[in-house]
Amino acid sequence: MARRSSPPERLLRLALWLCIGLAMVMPAATAANGLLKPHLGCAVLLVVDGDTVKLLCPGEGIRRARLLGFDTPEIFSPACLAEFARGIAAMAWLEGRLLAARHYAVAAPETGPASDRYGRRLVSLRIDGLDVAGDLTARGLARPYAGGRREGWCA
Repeated sequence: MARRSSPPERLLRLALWLCIGLAMVMPAATAANGLLKPHLGCAVLLVVDGDTVKLLCPGEGIRRARLLGFDTPEIFSPACLAEFARGIAAMAWLEGRLLAARHYAVAAPETGPASDRYGRRLVSLRIDGLDVAGDLTARGLARPYAGGRREGWCA
């Protein structure tokens, strides 16, 4: 006879499946939203993490881009669990802002390099007229960043 799982096990299993489902749906929702929403410049297809997105740019196709003016905690190579959690929070905030936005604008800098050392295009992002860098920084989800060495996120 098969063993019945306990209520906490069922709840954990349900939570896991909900997370998996959300992880599969959010990129599609972000891509559809980015293509359909009024925008200037490239369309945001995917939020990779709090400061990196995938763009669909006219005449260029799909490109990875580094958002300028701030640094968020890492989610793919975090130094500690706190950094990972804060990185997820920054990514979720950016996805939520893009989904709720009336319009957004992606712009390349007027001066300086066009891409970073990883080949990502360097761009700024404004959502409903507000600079994402300032908004994320004001909420404590990011730090100001203008290039060079970055501080760690673990205490």
